[in-house]
Amino acid sequence: MASHRRPKQPSRARVTVLTTAAAAAVAFSSQAANAAPSEKPSKDEVKAKVDKLYEEAEHATEKYNGAKEKQEKLQKEISTIQDNVARGQEELNELRDSLGLAAASQYRTGSIDPSVQLFLSADPDDYLDKASTLDQLSSQQVEALKKVQDKQRELAQERAEASEKLKDLASTRTELGKKKKEVQSKLASAQKLLNTLTAAEKAQMKAEEDRASRDSARDALTADVPPGSGRAAAAFAFAQSQLGKPYVYGATGMSSYDCSGLTSRAYAAAGVQIPRTSEAQTGAGTKIYSVSQLKVGDLVFFFNDLHHVGLYAGNGQIIHAPRTGTVVRYESMDTIGGPFMFGVRV
Repeated sequence: MASHRRPKQPSRARVTVLTTAAAAAVAFSSQAANAAPSEKPSKDEVKAKVDKLYEEAEHATEKYNGAKEKQEKLQKEISTIQDNVARGQEELNELRDSLGLAAASQYRTGSIDPSVQLFLSADPDDYLDKASTLDQLSSQQVEALKKVQDKQRELAQERAEASEKLKDLASTRTELGKKKKEVQSKLASAQKLLNTLTAAEKAQMKAEEDRASRDSARDALTADVPPGSGRAAAAFAFAQSQLGKPYVYGATGMSSYDCSGLTSRAYAAAGVQIPRTSEAQTGAGTKIYSVSQLKVGDLVFFFNDLHHVGLYAGNGQIIHAPRTGTVVRYESMDTIGGPFMFGVRV
């Protein structure tokens, strides 16, 4: 016989939980439906963010350049020391060989000096420390053994110096790798932002930059500003000849440049060697703090940390390698993005 037992009713607690969950789901759905979709950043907002990333990348680039320059210097110093050690070892071997020949000659004549025998079988440093043996040596032998001792000490010092420089080189290479990754990360982030723009927006941004560069060139070329020294004028002329070449971090020409790469190459073309990095270039001459006192060809530095440098072109304009995605160009000092700190007359 079939059961007609009434189904069990859900408990009050369970009904409450289900009702609350359903209400929350409805509320969430309502909020999601009413929420405005995230707005795409405007061209100007993207440009501002990209410019900031490029500034940070350039700062890292100058640190990268400094580490790279230090690495190259250390490599040269280590190579020199290693060459000196190799030559010193040859000289030491020759000194030992000459003493060995003298000992062999004495042995053949039956008159080998006990002190020479001691030298041939022990460390000369230890040997010379035993003053009692000096009486058994001829003055020529004493001089020869002292030369051996001095050469051994010199080689030990040079090997220790090379070892320390190799450690420094290893840490410098690590720093170089970190700065390279930092630069690449900033540039990748900037490119990701630029990719959110339409082709028309990108073209508009480029047109605005090109127009600003042309205006700066016109203002510079029509300015009545005294030229710098013959070498400053030559450096500026070189920079003019590089207009239109692309910015590439770490580059020093001739196909591409970063900011300090352009200025160091320009002065090298004028016969003046200045440091590689922007910060180091601040010490290349006399500082000038007033824009009105600047002359064509003077170095000009921007941002509190001095990570950007260009060449003064007159009338508040410079020639410089601005950042990734741009070329060597004229630009107003007012649009660099960071404050003018001072100029340097090389």
